[in-house]
Amino acid sequence: MSSSSRAAFLAAAGLAIVTVTATGCAQKTDAGATGAIQVTASDSSCKVSKTEFPAGKISVEVENKGSKVTELYVLFPDDRIAAERENIGPGTKATITAEVKAGDYEFACKPGMKGDGIRTKVQATGKGAQKRSPELDAAVAAYRSYAQGQADETLPKVKVFTDAVRAGDITAAKAAFAPSRTGWERTEPIAESFGDIDPLTDTRADGLEPGQKWTGWHRLEKALWADKKIGDEEKALATQLDKDLTDWQKRVGQAEITPTSMANGAKELLDEVATGKVTGEEDRYSHTDLDDFKANVEGAQKAYELLKPTAAKNDAALVTELDKQFAALDALLEKYRSAPGATAFVTYDKVGTADRKQFSDSVNALAEPLSKLAAAVAK
Repeated sequence: MSSSSRAAFLAAAGLAIVTVTATGCAQKTDAGATGAIQVTASDSSCKVSKTEFPAGKISVEVENKGSKVTELYVLFPDDRIAAERENIGPGTKATITAEVKAGDYEFACKPGMKGDGIRTKVQATGKGAQKRSPELDAAVAAYRSYAQGQADETLPKVKVFTDAVRAGDITAAKAAFAPSRTGWERTEPIAESFGDIDPLTDTRADGLEPGQKWTGWHRLEKALWADKKIGDEEKALATQLDKDLTDWQKRVGQAEITPTSMANGAKELLDEVATGKVTGEEDRYSHTDLDDFKANVEGAQKAYELLKPTAAKNDAALVTELDKQFAALDALLEKYRSAPGATAFVTYDKVGTADRKQFSDSVNALAEPLSKLAAAVAK
């Protein structure tokens, strides 16, 4: 996953409607007929309709009136992400449903998806609605337990990979690469709640910020498949990967997770699959994209299944459609196992253009109804 992707929403509680339109961050006084926050993004501004709003459940509508693809971030003062929406094309709109606690934040539009963004300080006021249904509390607790389990299982698999790198064994390291990533990829619906771990471990070369050193899986992937060599630098990077992922394992229990962060994170992850994994950009050297793809779908589906009982009460038709689309995507993926009953998939360089289009269509067919899940659980 690229360092600029992901959607995880970190705060909790309350009721308020927020409509975000992407264009720049200058305050306006009119909140609009709906009482929502309007954020209008252009290539040089990020206009926010009001800088103070009630804490709690928010709905964010984003509009991009610029000529570049933009992103909208709701940031804590320390730059942690409270909410985000990526890949907002010129002339398009998007909606976010989230939960935010009372406190100070910044809205940041990122035209061209680069840099720190055009920012405006905002404040969520009051306590918000602190009560949530026991059913949703149980869903959050279960997802945290799931994420922790994935992290715990990942570290031994990563050590197999990094031990092979430190031993200079390219063949063994290649074999261990994809399995070492599965747990991480399954937890990516809440990746932003882990802070700066993602840029350290899972950034591609073209996702680096200015001055950022390239570390993590994909740097080692390039060494193994493209450079075909392991030197002292790669061995040091393997040890750094162990350290960073051990830090990630500890952070899972401290991450702020809400029902809407689970739902939005799952949807954003599917968007990233459509833009990065279906195209073959993520694992461009190893071509193990389908292994990551499957783990992403499993992580998104886990979030959905835990939220499904609440969503079914509020929008039964949506649940029916999501069940259908998850099943269709799962069935499509199963056709690409490396052998009957195998855990691995064929390398993505063997998947032709027509088949990639089929993957893209299936992912998009799932992402559209998945974008409505957060609203269904926030009713």
